[in-house]
Amino acid sequence: MSDSKVILVTGASSGFGALTVRALAERGHTVYAGMRALATRNARAAADLAAHASEHGADLRAVELDVTRQDSADAAVARVVDERGRLDVLIHNAGHMVLGPAEAFTPEQLADVYDTNVLGTQRVNRAALPQLRGQGQGHLVWIGSSSTRGGTPPFLAPYFAAKAAMDALAVSYAAELIRFGIDTSIVVPGAFTSGTNHFAHAGAPADTGRAAVYDTKYRALTAEVNQRLAGLMPPDADVADVARAIVRTVELPPGKRPFRIHVDPGRDGSEVVSAVADRIRVEFFRRVGLEDLLAPVSSL
Repeated sequence: MSDSKVILVTGASSGFGALTVRALAERGHTVYAGMRALATRNARAAADLAAHASEHGADLRAVELDVTRQDSADAAVARVVDERGRLDVLIHNAGHMVLGPAEAFTPEQLADVYDTNVLGTQRVNRAALPQLRGQGQGHLVWIGSSSTRGGTPPFLAPYFAAKAAMDALAVSYAAELIRFGIDTSIVVPGAFTSGTNHFAHAGAPADTGRAAVYDTKYRALTAEVNQRLAGLMPPDADVADVARAIVRTVELPPGKRPFRIHVDPGRDGSEVVSAVADRIRVEFFRRVGLEDLLAPVSSL
């Protein structure tokens, strides 16, 4: 591409992240795939990434990035800027899911889920935004969840709550960054139950005693959450559509990037609610005289 961008993606070892870094690199962008534990846990993922880059002649490289550590976020962004001189797009994709009765998760477990899904974005923003503000341009892409405003099954409460918090943070950042020339897009995937490791790697509640109490009433339902969600998906649903939507958004010019993009074959209702919520936000900003904090495509 003649308009190649320098892009950093968090949580790129698997799922949406792994698909996205490959799709972006194949389009000619310089892509840094953020992963933690490159030498151990994610050594295979890093090797697969390098092989893909070689096979496709793509500028795609793994970078050590643990979003739960500020020093790691700082080092990852510093490497990108040292090597490329700029950072055009930051994609917040890192996340972790848990499955089980809300009561059975300890407060510390909820804090851990928030640490990855919410505080992780804040750490990486604090590392990257000085560079983007100094450039006078940039693009933040947040990978949200249709659970924030759509239909939500039970037994995923900590994950859903964290995703909702991340969405609220993204919305506030959008207004606070637009005067620096930094655009915001929130990509909202539906409940893709295949093609990612969300359910396979989901955490379990630490309080097994309380979880067992819920099993007396809900054991079958807890075990079937994944299958019930899968039943909403049409046969041709493709998780790679999320990566393709991200690519399309990233490649749009400033001022043309949509504020919210839904990729939800299961149609759980999130798009309907978001259309209203985002329109209300636009109307409120206009009422208080803050129109300049709205992107041209701030609502559907």
